[in-house]
Amino acid sequence: MCLCGFMAAEYDDLPDTVKTEVQTFADVNVTWLARMLSAASVPKNQCEAKARAIFAAVGGAQLLARSRADLGLFDELIQSFRKSGLIPA
Repeated sequence: MCLCGFMAAEYDDLPDTVKTEVQTFADVNVTWLARMLSAASVPKNQCEAKARAIFAAVGGAQLLARSRADLGLFDELIQSFRKSGLIPA
């Protein structure tokens, strides 16, 4: 998992400058995901919410796989996100 995800879990204890960087990291990635979803023909009014859901789901998949020391679990979860339609195939 990216260091930013771990830092987000401890957000309240972070210095203000690091909080800003954690927020910026999430914002940049959600914006990029929204652009990719738009390019994949997801309706424009759904792109940002879906991008936030994908960002959160991938972060959760990373945490779950790490807690089980099972990289294959991460791959399985991402595949399940695709099958469910959360992530366009």
